[in-house]
Amino acid sequence: MANPTIVSPMITDAVTQANVKVVAEAPAMAMGSLFQSAAHSTGILFENYVSASQQQNTLSQAATNQGVMQIYSMDTMAGAGATEKVGQTGTPDQMSTLLTLIQAFNNV
Repeated sequence: MANPTIVSPMITDAVTQANVKVVAEAPAMAMGSLFQSAAHSTGILFENYVSASQQQNTLSQAATNQGVMQIYSMDTMAGAGATEKVGQTGTPDQMSTLLTLIQAFNNV
């Protein structure tokens, strides 16, 4: 059987203090890790927001471009002719005809 050896109290004290130091630093390390994870997640959140904004801006520009292309592709003479036809029909034209007839009967 081995003889029990006596360990120096200074060694025991040094080992105990080292163990206490490790145990005492654990909450601080855990909080540091938590803060790093939160900062990283917030960074990813902002990156996703910027990406979504850029994609929305690109879609807006594409939609505006399509609208302008459709406006410019319309035949202007056809639009003018349709406007003239709409202006010649309806109540103003009928009132003008009625006024002409009344004036014709008054002159007779």
